[in-house]
Amino acid sequence: MGTAHDYDVIWRESGATLWRSVYAYAGGIREVADDAVAEAFARAMSRDGEVRDPLAYLYRIAFRIASAELARRKREESQVSEQAIADPNQNGLPDLLGALRHLSPAQRAAVYLHYRADLPVREVARLTGMSVAAVKVHLMRGRRRLRELLGEEDEA
Repeated sequence: MGTAHDYDVIWRESGATLWRSVYAYAGGIREVADDAVAEAFARAMSRDGEVRDPLAYLYRIAFRIASAELARRKREESQVSEQAIADPNQNGLPDLLGALRHLSPAQRAAVYLHYRADLPVREVARLTGMSVAAVKVHLMRGRRRLRELLGEEDEA
């Protein structure tokens, strides 16, 4: 059995970033983000002795749960179009969230974690379980697709 982890500390230090990442991944659907993050924490705590890297585990499980819920909603064709609650002080966020819905799940995760959560590529790879090379490919393809969707020039 592994070491027990302090999930209260993990929540305080990383919960908001995890939630925002899943929120973006879910295309701005608050309910999906809330449920995925809560369920990820519940699963992590129930398997605590088996989890080596709790933060990476939480990200992977939360993304998987969100992905499954989005697929279920799409199959039922009952997806709610506008549940995103945009902060009026964040210019362009609703447009960005809408555009993120058109990226693949891996691209959404990589783009959001790297550019909005300001994580280095290696950390994105660790949290998502992808290789560094795969993250770079998803970032490149995601940026290209976002430029097409948002009609903006690449600033890099």
